[in-house]
Amino acid sequence: MITKKAMLASAALALLSAWPLTQAAVQGAIAPAAPAPRFGASLPSGPVDARQLLPALDPAIRAKADALFTDADAVGETRALLVLRDGEPVYERYGAGFGPHSKLISWSMAKSITAVLIGFLVSDGQLSLDGPAPVAAWQRTGDPRGAIALKNLLHMSSGLEHVEEGEPVWAGDTVAMLFGGGAEDMAGFAEAKPAVARPGELFNYSSATSVILADILANTLTPARGPEARREAVREFIAGRLTEPLGMTSLTPEFDARGTMIGGSIMHATARDYAKFGEFLRNHGVVNGQRLLPESWMRFMLTPSPTDGGYGGHIWLNRARPAGVSAALWPDRGPNDLFACIGHQGQYIIVSPSQRLTIVRLGITKDDQFPQLRRHLAELQAAF
Repeated sequence: MITKKAMLASAALALLSAWPLTQAAVQGAIAPAAPAPRFGASLPSGPVDARQLLPALDPAIRAKADALFTDADAVGETRALLVLRDGEPVYERYGAGFGPHSKLISWSMAKSITAVLIGFLVSDGQLSLDGPAPVAAWQRTGDPRGAIALKNLLHMSSGLEHVEEGEPVWAGDTVAMLFGGGAEDMAGFAEAKPAVARPGELFNYSSATSVILADILANTLTPARGPEARREAVREFIAGRLTEPLGMTSLTPEFDARGTMIGGSIMHATARDYAKFGEFLRNHGVVNGQRLLPESWMRFMLTPSPTDGGYGGHIWLNRARPAGVSAALWPDRGPNDLFACIGHQGQYIIVSPSQRLTIVRLGITKDDQFPQLRRHLAELQAAF
């Protein structure tokens, strides 16, 4: 008989992020973005054999890309790999049963999409980056959570109590929020956590924090409290500000029963549409010559946070992290302007502005395979 705890544990294994195991120091400024190309014009609309339809690629580079499929014992199952140079595909391949139209889960890559949506509202003047986060439950006189700023949430330094990965696995707050007692009202679960540190004092990676941001997003867009009205307001906003301008038509966010977007972990899209998001970031918020997101917001997202140099505004940076903390990317060997959206089981949107490069890798990688996956991705990026 399958117990409830076993079911939660199984679900949790499909969520909790596994991070790399080495750390080294690299410093420097973010490279300026290249002019924005018209991305996607040359992408074929149907099934593709990249080796036949895409431009010739150096055999040594192709071998490194192919290894992400052929070396499955070391890196796990790669379901999609798409490499863009100057905004156009140079390599595209899919695992058995998957193709250009397959929607694949984002896991924590969703956090960076949530940050961009918040950035639109900040640029519109509807939210303040430095002002208190507009969470009603924190506004009582004497509540220390009232001092939490929007930027603290984006930097994962709110000071709220949170355990991302529990031991045993179902004891973690993320599992409880997504699959347990918090699932009906994920934002309510996250926002009820007490403060255990001052805002901006400690880094604590938290999927619940991204759900709080998603709740702020919905509350800013509509005064309605009904689930369907909240879902519709967020969907319309995403369509008008992100998916339609970028052509990310497959992007599908998921919502809880209260109508709050699960902005920390559960969105779906094709590899090509994830690549379009990566290109949007690589070009610092410019699409087809039109600026959609202010340069100031991109600088915020890509500037190391005060509490963790390897993390920016809801995005991972190729920078040194505090002593004793595992690196998310490969700061000992890659350019320091490289950054990435990273999700559980090896979901990556890797962007290297100085190389004019975007790499999307989607699949299923186990915890003990991450060092090899990271090595393969670093070698592929370095080959360009």
